[in-house]
Amino acid sequence: LLEKSQENVIKVCASVTFKNYIKRNWRIVEDEPNKICESDRIAIKANIVPLMLSSPEQIQKQLSDAISIIGREDFPQKWPDLLTEMVNRFQSGDFHVINGVLRTAHSLFKRYRHEFKSNELWTEIKLVLDAFALPLTNLFKATIELCSTHANDGSALKVLFSSLILIAKLFYSLNFQDLPEFFEDNMETWMTNFHSLLTLDNKLLQTDDEEEAGLLELLKSQICDNAALYAQKYDEEFQPYLPRFVTAIWNLLVTTGQEVKYDLLVSNAIQFLASVCERPHYKHLFEDQNTLTSICEKVIVPNMEFRAADEEAFEDNSEEYIRRDLEGSDIDTRRRAACDLVRGLCKFFEGPVTGIFSGYVNSMLQEYAKNPSVNWKHKDAAIYLVTSLASKAQTQKHGITQANELVNLTEFFVNHIQPDLKSATVNEFPVLKADGIKYIMIFRNQVPKEQLLVSIPLLINHLQAESIVVHTYAAHALERLFTMRGTNNATLITAAEMAPFVEVLLTNLFKALTLPGSSENEYIMKAIMRSFSLLQESIIPYIPSVITQLTQKLLAVSKNPSKPHFNHYMFESICLSIRITCKANPEAVGSFEEALFLVFTEILQNDVQEFIPYVFQVMSLLLEMHKNEIPSSYMALFPHLLQPVLWERTGNIPPLVRLLQAYLERGASTIASAAADKIPGLLGVFQKLIASKANDHQGFYLLNSIIEHMPPESVDQYRKQIFILLFQRLQNSKTTKFIKSFLVFINLYCVRYGALALQEIFDSIQPKMFGMVLEKIIIPEIQKVSGQVEKKICAVGITKILTECPPMMDTEYTKLWIPLLQALIGLFELPEDDTIPDEEHFIDIEDTPGYQTAFSQLAFAGKKEHDPVGQMVNNPRIHLAQSLHKLSTACPGRV
Repeated sequence: LLEKSQENVIKVCASVTFKNYIKRNWRIVEDEPNKICESDRIAIKANIVPLMLSSPEQIQKQLSDAISIIGREDFPQKWPDLLTEMVNRFQSGDFHVINGVLRTAHSLFKRYRHEFKSNELWTEIKLVLDAFALPLTNLFKATIELCSTHANDGSALKVLFSSLILIAKLFYSLNFQDLPEFFEDNMETWMTNFHSLLTLDNKLLQTDDEEEAGLLELLKSQICDNAALYAQKYDEEFQPYLPRFVTAIWNLLVTTGQEVKYDLLVSNAIQFLASVCERPHYKHLFEDQNTLTSICEKVIVPNMEFRAADEEAFEDNSEEYIRRDLEGSDIDTRRRAACDLVRGLCKFFEGPVTGIFSGYVNSMLQEYAKNPSVNWKHKDAAIYLVTSLASKAQTQKHGITQANELVNLTEFFVNHIQPDLKSATVNEFPVLKADGIKYIMIFRNQVPKEQLLVSIPLLINHLQAESIVVHTYAAHALERLFTMRGTNNATLITAAEMAPFVEVLLTNLFKALTLPGSSENEYIMKAIMRSFSLLQESIIPYIPSVITQLTQKLLAVSKNPSKPHFNHYMFESICLSIRITCKANPEAVGSFEEALFLVFTEILQNDVQEFIPYVFQVMSLLLEMHKNEIPSSYMALFPHLLQPVLWERTGNIPPLVRLLQAYLERGASTIASAAADKIPGLLGVFQKLIASKANDHQGFYLLNSIIEHMPPESVDQYRKQIFILLFQRLQNSKTTKFIKSFLVFINLYCVRYGALALQEIFDSIQPKMFGMVLEKIIIPEIQKVSGQVEKKICAVGITKILTECPPMMDTEYTKLWIPLLQALIGLFELPEDDTIPDEEHFIDIEDTPGYQTAFSQLAFAGKKEHDPVGQMVNNPRIHLAQSLHKLSTACPGRV
């Protein structure tokens, strides 16, 4: 990057590589080696700012990102001179340099917009304000003056306006958490200039491009955001400026065209009005009926229209359309902003607004009725208006939770929505079909159940529609309806009510996956999963064909997994097929293994990283279905599961541990007799896991299964070494999580091998060690154990130490007998101690550098909770009383 002679392409590549290297390696992770040595870190911080500022723009952007990545870790403590170095560059007068500084400051400070309040954050912001607020304000004033000096120089204006956009963004970040004193004192400067920029129009800054927003639009959008921030958060201080901003933004809205390039500006401007109109003390600005009518007429209705650009997205970019429309990532669309404004106005003026819009809705529907094929967009706007009017509060999980009483949703549904969905052809008017399906989805809690039942066959029918949006919405609507809850928390729609539709539902869902553009459609796959879950045993007759289709799909997507949600629901569906079938017929597990193992083998051999954790979970589920022996096909795989390379990836650890637990539960004796040479490998895995703060609990899961299920003689020679490893870890880093797991383990050991064996193994490591463990760990820490089964294991273990361990009665350990009994009673009676020492917060968050498959738990592969002392002890309190009684009979007069 410093070479003068290098070609630009090589320099750009070098800057990207450098930024990515910093991204992966700058953060210092506990327990892991430091990837960049201290001298390099110092050298980088000393040279990167001047290099960034002297580089061409493409490289400048990459280095600016690198600075903000380093800054996130090191600023301000480890990089105190960064700010002064940046602020000094404002004096240079060179806007290439100034914009580099502004861009870097923006990427460094924008996290203030979403950080939680904390003392560290406030200290850092104060430090930034002290150094940065005054120079930024001076730069703002100077740039505004230069704009009027160079009003006729297009290229100079472009540079100056890109500075103003960055300055406006920095203003937003620095004012977000609280109103700084400096900005309050200088509000006149900032707001007067912001206001004049809003009303500015310069021919030289207008662009011909209809899609891409120009500098003028971007600057005005950001100013609308800044004004909305002040109107919402600092309304008292902002009050003197508010009326002129409302006027300026209103004029902006009325004069701005429908082109796509103005979308961000218009939506931010509408959002500003929306935030103002729902504040009680700005109510008077909107009270007049004429004002309301003109807002409805000039701002809301025009921005609800379905434009050519929307139609294009609906047809050609359906994935993006669905994401915006269904998942609410349409924050910046005109429709969404108009919808928010309707909601805001309804807060104080629900009656008048509903009245004004009812007129519009009726006239739009009349227009549509005159000539549906030409005027369908009128009906689309009408449906959108009704939706935004009626919905007051909404959640992803339940749809609309609060509705406007003045809108009759069921009547509108029956008269205007159902006819579209009942029409003979599923492919005409796709936008209206999608609107209708979305209406059912959104108002599923307001429309009576009988209407929902009428809708189900219509939705199933629309799974065949050619339009990606329509069949996706149909799948999503069915999935949402199937999750609704009725009385007693049972599903609102029952398997019995679905009985007539099972075959056509499954056929159409799987057929929809073959439609162009939907081969990996996550909404369809989620609907398949939900249908299985709802229908339960009614799907059994169709399982042979279903599992074939699922395995074919699995094989196809494993070549290049690209849709994580789709893949997740596909594995969930496979698990459900297995569970439902094997519940009715446990023998069927063999036919699933036949169907799946070929694909699984291919996935494991080709090392498809994204799928391996899922494969292990499904295999655990299948293996747990076997009652006695482990089939030979599983035993052949066993040695491969212990290979260190599999354990390198964090995403594999939870499912692999569970799979090994299933091996131990089902076939410990087979492992002891036929694979005894693999026991050291199994313990090697335990040793690796126990060394990591993030995965030590997984190591204990494995160890507990070994202790519980393996024949004692097969692990005899390793027992002492296991305890030594645990003590080493206790000495090196003792965390609450480790202590909790350690307590459960020693008590399980005691239950399995007896209290005497526990005392002997401790004392064989070091004399009097048993007493130290009781005194320093068990007695003070037992209250921290959480979980029913875990507490029960500890209670039974401690009861055994109290009543079945002779040294507790006759040696120097006797003095611990009463405190141990008190600790046990505390475990029964006192609330759990969930305090965590301060230095341990956030210890579990291990940042894995680079891309690593995270582990995603399959809900339907869930493991039943296992109680190792269940058969022996039902109620640990009664067990304690009986054991104490036995002890007092054996040692009369002592207990």
